[in-house]
Amino acid sequence: MSNVAQGANAREHFKEHGWVRVPSVISKEQSDEVLRKLWKVKETVEARGEDTHLAFLDPNPSNVRIFYLMELDKIFRDLIFHPTALDMAKTVLGGNFIISNFTANIARPGARSMALHSDQSLVFEEPWKTVQAMNVIWCLTDVTKENGATLYIPGSNKIVTRDEVPKNAPELLVPFEAKAGDIIAMDGRVWHTSGSNVTKDEDRALLFGYYTSPHIRQQVNWTAKLPKEIQDSLDPEQKSLLGLDPVANLGLAGELKYLSEQYPEYVK
Repeated sequence: MSNVAQGANAREHFKEHGWVRVPSVISKEQSDEVLRKLWKVKETVEARGEDTHLAFLDPNPSNVRIFYLMELDKIFRDLIFHPTALDMAKTVLGGNFIISNFTANIARPGARSMALHSDQSLVFEEPWKTVQAMNVIWCLTDVTKENGATLYIPGSNKIVTRDEVPKNAPELLVPFEAKAGDIIAMDGRVWHTSGSNVTKDEDRALLFGYYTSPHIRQQVNWTAKLPKEIQDSLDPEQKSLLGLDPVANLGLAGELKYLSEQYPEYVK
């Protein structure tokens, strides 16, 4: 998978292929610090009785999943609101979008693949003619096919209905490989699965920032999940992106104007 720089080239690549890798959005030292915090919050959620393995998602506990990252440490809130991630979401989804979820998946040695799916198909009925959802994937470690890189079907961002998913899909899967500190932006219509980690001692750690069009219900009710002190620490734009305003998505999903502004030649 070739390097794709930031800017117009990245946006054009995404539009055509349904994904783009933006290198070195954070440094290796920063990604190491995020990874250290990730292992720490894993202990936190397990201590309060939350599962970090979901059997309906992953075949065995070698896939570690951590949910509600924004609640757990400010470092994750900084990433979900990172300017590069938000700029990519604005480019793909337009000026109006919301943050649906932010989760982690660590593929430890022995981890195996989950179900083949597209993220948009989980929240939006077919036909999927336009992009309504996207993931910004933060690579906290180097990501290779051997250590469990996300596997995707090239060109599957053009799939409109489930019946169009190729019958030989497993033969078509290729890995998103990247370096620690890179991000991979992925169209929600891209069909993909987690890769198998066949290494003996190498973890693959990814964070998934999930952004959607504002009319799609969020996977997390941030009003209920984020403590008040965290909500109070956010600026107005951040609150709006999390759906924390009392009006939720009112006015975001369509253009609202006075009738006289919509039809100035008719309304006096």
